Amino acid sequence: MIIPKDLLVKNKAHFIELKKDDFIFEEAEPASFYFQVISGTVKMSSYSENGQEFIQGIFKAGQSFGEPAVFGDFPYPNNAVATEDAEIAKLPKDVFFNLLKENFDIHKKFNALLSNRLRYKAILLKEISSYCPDHVIMTLLRYLRDNSTEADKAQFYVPYTRQQLADMTGLRVETVIRTVKKLQQDGKLEIRQHKIFLK
Repeated sequence: MIIPKDLLVKNKAHFIELKKDDFIFEEAEPASFYFQVISGTVKMSSYSENGQEFIQGIFKAGQSFGEPAVFGDFPYPNNAVATEDAEIAKLPKDVFFNLLKENFDIHKKFNALLSNRLRYKAILLKEISSYCPDHVIMTLLRYLRDNSTEADKAQFYVPYTRQQLADMTGLRVETVIRTVKKLQQDGKLEIRQHKIFLK
């Protein structure tokens, strides 16, 4: 957990209950708050001119989202939506910055977190522009495994649908389905009851 819950409570964070598909913020809104997932999952995504969704990230309990816009003082560049019933913590920007001033160890966590997200974006852009779909999908799955908190990374369960993998990479869902089948045939992953496991 990026900011411990007791510290959020101490700083008078608002805890908000969300239903699936509830919006937390929309693209171009002022970035006035820090958000952290307490339970459930939240998706940040944007849409192309032809309506294709591109998932920027899916965030689970203990993870934060939307903070680059808070640090950079620019509007949120994406929409944030609950993908299942969820609870989130919400802190005003000035309270969040004050919390960081008083807790340098948490500030360091954010530096590492944001650096890692930039690395992920750079890797993914390179993959999409330079490599075939099976290479793109394997790079994404390995990144998800390496940044997972799951103990057993030798048999990593990929907690995303084929559609979500397509939306993360910009590939068509049909291409992802074909590619996943090919990767299974090549012995690079397993499919059990329609779920993907990375070896």
